[in-house]
Amino acid sequence: MNKFREKLTKFAQGRYGVDHFSKLLMFISLLLLIITLFWRSTLLYSLALVFLFYSYFRIFSKNISKRYSENQTYLNIRYKFLGRFNQFKARCKDQKTHKIFKCPSCRQKIRVPRGKGKIEIKCPKCRLSFIKNT
Repeated sequence: MNKFREKLTKFAQGRYGVDHFSKLLMFISLLLLIITLFWRSTLLYSLALVFLFYSYFRIFSKNISKRYSENQTYLNIRYKFLGRFNQFKARCKDQKTHKIFKCPSCRQKIRVPRGKGKIEIKCPKCRLSFIKNT
């Protein structure tokens, strides 16, 4: 048993390993394989195998800098998407209690509470005052 563990450890040395992008590829592969159980499609099955093989290729790769770069690209895309999604979610939640106006001069977004009637809004950026109904 110790010899097998030593051989496995020796094989794994210098390999890239599992990262977020590999996990995503494996998840997509698993999802596609589950879909092919209910809906027979050789295209989806082939695509699932391609994703699975590519994820294992990434895991056992010795080109660590290339795999790291790919993972960083994926994480940047994911961060931008989640940032936009979280902004949209916060805006929807905030929409019930606040209203957002844009300054007519500099286009700065200004958040004011709803239900205050006509109020004078002063832009924090350019100091222009304008009147709006909340």
